Amino acid sequence: MTVQRKWREWVTNHLVDYWVDNDRYAHLALVQGDQKIIPEYRIAEDVRIATDAPIDFALGLVSSLLTAVIFIQVLWNVGGDATFSLSNHRLWIPGYLVMSVIAYSGIVTTAMVLVGSPLSRVIQIKNQAEAELITAAHLLRDVGEGVTSKLREPEVRRGLSQALQNALAQWRRLCWQLMHTTLVSHGNSLLAPIVGLVLCAPKFLAGTMTLGELTQAAVAFTLVQGSFNWLVDNYSRVADWVSSLERVGRLLLSLDQVDHGISSAHPKTAVPIRAVTRP
Repeated sequence: MTVQRKWREWVTNHLVDYWVDNDRYAHLALVQGDQKIIPEYRIAEDVRIATDAPIDFALGLVSSLLTAVIFIQVLWNVGGDATFSLSNHRLWIPGYLVMSVIAYSGIVTTAMVLVGSPLSRVIQIKNQAEAELITAAHLLRDVGEGVTSKLREPEVRRGLSQALQNALAQWRRLCWQLMHTTLVSHGNSLLAPIVGLVLCAPKFLAGTMTLGELTQAAVAFTLVQGSFNWLVDNYSRVADWVSSLERVGRLLLSLDQVDHGISSAHPKTAVPIRAVTRP
């Protein structure tokens, strides 16, 4: 948490300084496209996610790696080798349970990536809708505090209502997308123990594996595939992190475009502006 806090502080200070320097905040509206850029939300929320998540991911990956290393040995020793007859040829597979868990994990991870590929974009749009809702609420507060004319209150209230409806619509879209990824992840949780038992059943029925070894191998198979399928269990968080990274990156690109526009309009100021943006 200390690393997360320090990293967030550094990134936030860098963004705020870059946003304010050379009056970029005053010219940012000139470069935004169809999607309205709201720096306050990106600096406050997206930077937090972009800096918090990698530390949690690193800890989770280390834990999964240790679990996989320990229980792969159990699978290799308890499962042993497997021999199959195929077209009058004998096929020998060393550590067949280990090979099986690698193949199974690859199939499940691929399915999650294919099903969940739109999730990052959906989260980006949802976050943008939330930021626009906050901005619309700020406009209504400005009316109440006298910053904006009272005559604009009906217009501002309509804008707030529209922003709310848009935010709810994007949440509904996110809900449907998360249903797809949840089907894959929870389906894997239910299927993995069964697959482990099915793979061990031939040896158990042949008498070369005891009931205790069968149970031990099935549990080890479930734990190892869970470690290998770390992305499956954390896909929604990874997508959330990627969407925040892209939103912070687009804010920086927009600020760079502000510099480019000012440089083109005022050639004499081009040198100091480039000096600020130089890495």
